[in-house]
Parts: sequence; structure tokens; C-alpha cells
Amino acid sequence: MKINCQVRYSSHPDDAKHYDTPKLREQFLVENVMVTDEINMVYSMYDRIIAGGAVPVKEELVLKAPEVLRADYFTQRRELGIINVGGTGIVKVGDEEFEIPFKEALYVGRGNRDVSFRSADPANPAHFYFNSALAHRETGIKHVTKKDAVVMHLGSLEESNERTINRLLVKEVVPCCQLQMGMTELAPGSTWNTMPAHTHDRRMEFYFYFELPEGAAVCHFMGEPQETRHIWMHNEQAVVSPQWSIHSACATRNYTFIWGMCGENDDYNDMDWVATEELK
Repeated sequence: MKINCQVRYSSHPDDAKHYDTPKLREQFLVENVMVTDEINMVYSMYDRIIAGGAVPVKEELVLKAPEVLRADYFTQRRELGIINVGGTGIVKVGDEEFEIPFKEALYVGRGNRDVSFRSADPANPAHFYFNSALAHRETGIKHVTKKDAVVMHLGSLEESNERTINRLLVKEVVPCCQLQMGMTELAPGSTWNTMPAHTHDRRMEFYFYFELPEGAAVCHFMGEPQETRHIWMHNEQAVVSPQWSIHSACATRNYTFIWGMCGENDDYNDMDWVATEELK
């Protein structure tokens, strides 16, 4: 078993606007999230969120605390949200086992030791995507299905942004401390997400794009509203979205993405909207 952890430092918007393409990708893009029999994660200094992936095939993968945490175990001071984007998998937390099918989630609160991942069928392995945030209290464990989610239908086919937002790990569903996670599914024929765009100074965000077939690509837009930049991305890649940045995308076809947030405010609707005509 192999665990990889990168540390990404924060960038001031005045600095980020001068980044060329390689530098922009180096600072914000996470290319290798899902690798067979590995756990890969990024520790971001933006609100100290962790984003990562685990693909258990030949062996069970144990989520150990990387050196940067200086912790005895991963959830010693953290909460953890997991969404499976592959074949059915099993997450073991302590002595409990949870079967997590495709597009279902598991919330693991602070203080739950010994988290591990395995696939029900190695020929169709689970792809576990996870986010983790600092937590101030212990909140338990909960398996969350799409039926449990707070669901919103937004956009239209005429605007190329018809989508369903599944708010899976939010305070209305689980007793999170600051972590929020959900999954947005674009309807066939729609390609835009989160448009009109917005920022939220009180929290940062990670986006993870999936259900993009080979040959398809998504163009992720970021940056200050009057200084936007873009990053081309492919299936099962993630991107950091700072507090000062918009986060939107348009792809060569419809797709699904997972959003994960943490920071000052756990109110999902706390957003600062940016009119489309104001973007530059």
C-alpha cells in the first residue's frame, strides 16, 4: 500500500493573476487522484482542507495520518467525508463496516480511528473520493444515500446548465462541524455548472470532476471575477478553489462533479453572486 500526500500553500490573488499556465496548474490542479492500490491526497493551506482518493484493488487501503498532520490517527482532530464514484466498496471504521455503492457517501466524525477501504469486487473497484476538515467536536458516523440528500434542481437546457444538486453531507443531513460535500449532476445537453458564478469569502472549495468519458474535457474557470483564469481538466481530477475565486466550468459534454467546502460559515446559501456581464 502506498500513501502520497502533497502540501499546497495559499496564493494571494495579486500573485495568482500573474501565473502562467504551468504555474496555475501546479498550484491548483490535482491530476492524480485515483491510482490503483494507492491513497493520494493534497493538504491545502486554504482552511487546511484535505482532498484525496483511494482505489483498493489487490489490498485493503488504510487511511493513515500523513506526517503533516502530526496526529496519532487521521481523524484525531478531523472530520471526513467520503463519496464513492466507482464500483461498490466497503469502508471500515473501527469494527463497523459500511457498504457504499456508486454515488453514495459516508460521513466519519472526529475521533473515529482505523478507517480503511476495500472493493466488493476487485474487477470493478471502488473509487473513493474524500474531503477532510478540522473538527471541534465528535459527531459520529452516518451512511448517506442520494435519497437522504437535500436536492435542488436548477438551470435549464436553453441556458446549457440544467442540473441536479445533491447536498449529501450538509448540516440538514449529518451533524457536520464545518465540512460540506455534495454532488452536482448535469443533464444531457448541458455543459455549464455554477453559472451565474459566485464567490464566498467565508469558505473555500474543492471541485472533483468525473463521469467524463475518454476524449472529453472540462474547462474549469477560476480567479477573481474581474481577473478570471481557466484550467483544462479531465476525468477524476480535482481543483482547489480559494475563497477569492469563482468556481465554474464548461465541458465538451455533460458530466458530474463533487464539491467540498469548509471554512467560517456552514450556510450553503452564503454566496456572493457575480452577474455574468461583470465577468472579465
